Amino acid sequence: MANLLEKYVVPGCRVDLQAIDRSKENKKEKEKEKEKSEGRKTYQSQVIDVLSEDRIEISMPMEQSKLILLPVDGEFDLYFYSDNGLYQCYARIVDRYKNNSMYVLVLDMISNLRKHQRREYYRFSCALEMNSRKLQDEEVELARKMEDSLIPQLPLKSSIIVDISGGGLRFVANYAYEAQSLILCKYYLLIGGEAKEYNLVGKVLSVRELENRKGVFEHRVQYVNVDDAEREEIIKYIFDEERKTLRKQKR
Repeated sequence: MANLLEKYVVPGCRVDLQAIDRSKENKKEKEKEKEKSEGRKTYQSQVIDVLSEDRIEISMPMEQSKLILLPVDGEFDLYFYSDNGLYQCYARIVDRYKNNSMYVLVLDMISNLRKHQRREYYRFSCALEMNSRKLQDEEVELARKMEDSLIPQLPLKSSIIVDISGGGLRFVANYAYEAQSLILCKYYLLIGGEAKEYNLVGKVLSVRELENRKGVFEHRVQYVNVDDAEREEIIKYIFDEERKTLRKQKR
């Protein structure tokens, strides 16, 4: 594990933490819980230092400028975002303290570090303008091809993206599409300092009306025509925005 830590876990590396429930001893139950990890609370942090082959320091997570006091002896599922991919291990908090103006957690690794193949992409919370429309019948058969198969200049409806990932997005609007329908999603991301337009076809996985906002509908969408280059650009955009957020929190 030492070589993996030295190679992939470096100061400044982003790390996500998810609490582990050790009360379940049945291995099948643990696997089910692992598969449901997308629904567990995720805390975002950053590696400060690698102290040894099985001990690291990370910054204490924050939410809305408030520190999250994770408990000593608490066990967590860690996901490290390195330049070489996503790596996972289990760890236990052994200490927490304040160093100057920085709040620090010390964790001991309790499993080997391994490369993690995520079924789901990390979702980045945001507020981005998007225009969309339902695909025409003649476009549906061509939906898995690129945007030149789409009919241009058809009217679009406005909405707001509330989270985005390399696999899809979630948006809210004052109208509702049908679940399983295919839609065109048009939005801009800041890539390399310039606004780049994306025209991606997505499948609407689910639609629900927000309880506290009648007439406003939340849509979950999965891309069906994104190519590898576009996906990598979206993921890089998310990582860059996360780094900006962490730098602001440290200040």
